[in-house]
Amino acid sequence: MVREWLASDGLRLGATTWRARNTKHHAPQVLCLAGLSRNSRDFTHLAEALAERGFDVTAMDYRGRGQSDRDADWRNYSIEREADDIDCGLDALGISRAIVVGTSRGGLHAMLLALRSPNRIAGMVLNDIGPTIERDGLHRLAGTIGLTMDASDWPSAAARLRKMLAPQFPGLDDAGWDRFARQLYIETPGGLRLDYDATLRHTLAELDQETELPDFWPVFDAIGATPLLALRGAHSDLLSAKTLAEMLRRHPNAQALTVDNEGHAPLLWDRETQGAILDFACRCTEGAD
Repeated sequence: MVREWLASDGLRLGATTWRARNTKHHAPQVLCLAGLSRNSRDFTHLAEALAERGFDVTAMDYRGRGQSDRDADWRNYSIEREADDIDCGLDALGISRAIVVGTSRGGLHAMLLALRSPNRIAGMVLNDIGPTIERDGLHRLAGTIGLTMDASDWPSAAARLRKMLAPQFPGLDDAGWDRFARQLYIETPGGLRLDYDATLRHTLAELDQETELPDFWPVFDAIGATPLLALRGAHSDLLSAKTLAEMLRRHPNAQALTVDNEGHAPLLWDRETQGAILDFACRCTEGAD
């Protein structure tokens, strides 16, 4: 089910909601937040599994991505503006409390949401993101954002993705790359194109080896004992094993899973990862009935 709301500046924003098949009374909803250039379709398979277990799930599209309108000014594709959009969306969609699943940039938003509205967070899943972001991985991502990746058909789209991302996902077969392409691309009269505003590239244009990266450790430390599940792709170049270990050392209520044969960011398709998230969501719900 597609849902819409207006940002504080009037831009139309969109989300997809999956309703629970078997309702868990008083269970918090699950809020899914995607990566920088990604969209709500990244969570379709996970959301369907969560809905089967009794959770309402909403995946938001940031401005300029997926079902949300594009912004005429790329400078509004900022963490600060997106955070305000998320807050407006939570109010408009009636989400008072949620387990937040945040992939990459979405994980940063999850931590910031916990900082400014701690009562809204029942638990947090950070998918391949932490307080320290590896510079090499960020540079790799910066080099891919905004690339012309148009394709004439689905096999061509899948082949383009495979050429660019095979080192991150060495285990994907042909069907997996096709599925991946259908998450990232959208059909248009002129063919297939990536489902985000290409001007997003400007947000990372000034990134170089001397750029000082933000320190999210104070934000991470401030989320306190909020239940946390941290996921890391075994081939990730954005979240290091060292950072993950430090997250577990600092957080009193954290657990972790390394997703084999995947990099940045784990796709959340496999049974083990979905099972870990389902079990975590159920633990966050214990005592809520």
